[in-house]
Amino acid sequence: MAEKKNSVLVIGHRNPDTDSICSAIAYARLKNLVDPDNTYEPRRAGNLNEETQYVLQYFGVETPKLVEDVRTQVCDIEFRELKGVSREISLKKAWRIMNETNAVTLPITKKNRLEGLITVTDIASSFMEASESSILSTAHTQYRNIVETLEGEMIVGDEKAYYTSGKVLVAAANPDLMENYIEKNDLVILGNRYESQLCAIEMEAGCIVVCDGASVSLTIRKLAEQRGCVVICTPFDTFTAARQINQSMPISYFMRTERLQLFDTEDFVDDIREVMAKVRHRDFPILDTNGHYVGMISRRNLLGGTNKRIILVDHNERTQAVKGIESAEILEIIDHHRLGTVETVGPVYFRNQPLGCTATIIYQMYQENGRVIDKVTAGLLCSAIISDTLLFRSPTCTPIDKNAALALADIAGISIERYAKDMFTAGSNLKNKSDDEVFHQDYKKFTIEEKRIGVGQISSMDENELADLQNRLLPHMKKVIQKEGVDMIFVLLTNIIGESSTVLFVGEDTDALVQKAFGVTAENNVAMVEGLVSRKKQFIPGLTQAMRE
Repeated sequence: MAEKKNSVLVIGHRNPDTDSICSAIAYARLKNLVDPDNTYEPRRAGNLNEETQYVLQYFGVETPKLVEDVRTQVCDIEFRELKGVSREISLKKAWRIMNETNAVTLPITKKNRLEGLITVTDIASSFMEASESSILSTAHTQYRNIVETLEGEMIVGDEKAYYTSGKVLVAAANPDLMENYIEKNDLVILGNRYESQLCAIEMEAGCIVVCDGASVSLTIRKLAEQRGCVVICTPFDTFTAARQINQSMPISYFMRTERLQLFDTEDFVDDIREVMAKVRHRDFPILDTNGHYVGMISRRNLLGGTNKRIILVDHNERTQAVKGIESAEILEIIDHHRLGTVETVGPVYFRNQPLGCTATIIYQMYQENGRVIDKVTAGLLCSAIISDTLLFRSPTCTPIDKNAALALADIAGISIERYAKDMFTAGSNLKNKSDDEVFHQDYKKFTIEEKRIGVGQISSMDENELADLQNRLLPHMKKVIQKEGVDMIFVLLTNIIGESSTVLFVGEDTDALVQKAFGVTAENNVAMVEGLVSRKKQFIPGLTQAMRE
């Protein structure tokens, strides 16, 4: 997906939740209002969960495009938009185009589809090696090319026709001797002698080229028409015409069509740099995602590559960020979590507030910038706050969050209690999902005391559904702990109505850690923790304190 050159991507964390998606959309809208010099585009770093899908469908908002890696791509750098040429053009015309455009490689295309390539070396080799007198016909040269190359005029014949049989020769001898070497379909280069022209036609030459701009008599024209002989007149002398006529051959005869090294606009610069280092070509064709030719790229273009410009919302942990974040230029971070491990090359605008939801911060920023929040944006921001605070039940919820959600619900025209119930119900519909999809729908990685920890959370209003998930997820967690590259995995099965969580855990000493952190009894990789509903405010701090003691 080719991004605009002045675009800034606003993106949340991997395994995005409703706050991550809605905040990215709402903040991109705000930035487009206050900064018209750039284009801010919301993106997602993973698949949407059921709850977020419900929110976007309810308010009629398009799902942000998926971005799984923000390393610099071909579409992010300036490459040469060199137009493709037809396979029918002559070597001479191709050479002229190369000189005019300062190109060493020409792409050969048809309806924007790449057919092959021809290089300066290919053309030079054709001039040096095209010694066979029949090569002009073997290459199926169009008469239009011959006329154009010899800067001549078609006197008799069809320019669109092709010269497909015979050899090229120069008729320098008298007519008596010509009869000994002219054969049927030959192309004969000759002067203004009537007898020579007549002899060539009578010997069934396929084409005669009359040099020095000499006029062709009416008799010769009529006879040529009767015998099917093409007549071309050129201002060149016989030596020049003979020397240049091979340049009229179509480039299709010499172009390269096999083992071409192609790149895609979606290819990462890091990857193609390695390929370029192994191949001696100077220029490489680029195709878009539909397979259409769009331009040429060289090693020099890679030097001018610019990193993607990114705004992070709802996270500042490197382990939660989209892949390749270390290669991107981070402009801003808007978050409400603990300080994490994202590093930036230079100073950035970093706004982090101890609130229950990133969307609350963005609501404040709309107010600070004096911008009116439209009905749809209000609905998105309100949905995010409802989701992150479990409709104000989470200990992370502050009065600021609640007041913002109520104000936004009024703008969006929704009954917050009824809407929240429908939203949570949609989000807890997990029956048709695989164990892995359920496990990863809200899963984040943390580093605590040099231990790599994965923590997932699933919230539901259905106690029976949570019990079923416990039986499904525990065996799955034991399978994936090594695959995830972590030391411990925890999953919180949060009962929204009961305001409690069943904690599932796998990994060395996790049972003792949970018992120490929350003062509960852990048995068979399961512990019930009353009042635990927040991963950020309760679970991670409790786990961190227990690991440090």
